[in-house]
Amino acid sequence: MLILKALHIVFVVSWFAGLFYLPRLFVNHAMVSDAATRERLELMERKLYRFMTPLAVLAVALGVWLWLGYGFAGGWLHAKVALVAGLLAYHVYCGKLMKDFAAGRNVRSHMWFRVFNEVPVLVLIAVTFLVVLKPF
Repeated sequence: MLILKALHIVFVVSWFAGLFYLPRLFVNHAMVSDAATRERLELMERKLYRFMTPLAVLAVALGVWLWLGYGFAGGWLHAKVALVAGLLAYHVYCGKLMKDFAAGRNVRSHMWFRVFNEVPVLVLIAVTFLVVLKPF
């Protein structure tokens, strides 16, 4: 079980690295005017998204395995699962935003992306407190 927990943490941390960096690329992308930089950012976004998606799948799969296989229970876990579901929706929405940039359909400002970039930080804080403190 400890190996599964360790792997779960590794994949979660790796996924979060992508969730922190991809919206930061969007901030830069929203501020760019020249085609060469835009193309470079699109390539970076696409490669990062393709890299972080399997990490998300592995993090969630191991989390479900730990939950169902070892019988973790409590209200804190349901709250965590809800936050993770929201994080998965955020991940998918990042994919939509990436496609909008690639198609020239972005309508958001760099300031909007700066705020959007903070969502995973808030989720990470909440999930960490839930897992460590198990308040309910």
